[in-house]
Amino acid sequence: MDIHGFFKAGGQVDVAGLAGWLDGLTPDGRRDAVRALRRGELSALFEAAKGFRKISLEDFVPVGEPLNPVIHYGKNSLPAFSHFEKQFCWDPGRTALWGFNAQEPKWLESVITPGYFVARGHGDGEVEIDYRAEAPGKAEAWPEILPNSARVGRFVYFQMQDFMRGVSRHVTIGRATRHGKEMPAWFALCRAGH
Repeated sequence: MDIHGFFKAGGQVDVAGLAGWLDGLTPDGRRDAVRALRRGELSALFEAAKGFRKISLEDFVPVGEPLNPVIHYGKNSLPAFSHFEKQFCWDPGRTALWGFNAQEPKWLESVITPGYFVARGHGDGEVEIDYRAEAPGKAEAWPEILPNSARVGRFVYFQMQDFMRGVSRHVTIGRATRHGKEMPAWFALCRAGH
């Protein structure tokens, strides 16, 4: 079976079956499966994941040293340039996560800002990625912090929030909002490693 077999007509998703299947894959297999998701599947998974698996900041970065980055491979619902990475690290006080978006292909990074953000717990078992609160610091290897209003970033990250829901131990699903309004933009993240 491949990842598409967990999606049925009418937006039905076997989330429990999908979660177990994803947990049984190798890290590379999990990344590749998530990056094979289609636009309609991302949307359906976001709706189906509501209340399925509560998540916290530790699902994005296990407890460890501050400013130590953890990569999440991403797949978004855009028709082009749909692969990316989000990198997260604990802030020095371990109260929130700081992060940015690494683009694929890399040349996009000279056009779009890095899209720095702060991530915090939200509601009952979800996580908010907030681009309105640009990270005040970063991991050493990360690119220069630029305002999300700079360059083409104004149209990508400026005034945005993403809301994340849990799917499996490594995989989360999110939807973008701007000015409090839901956008037709979904994405899945797969945390690197075991």
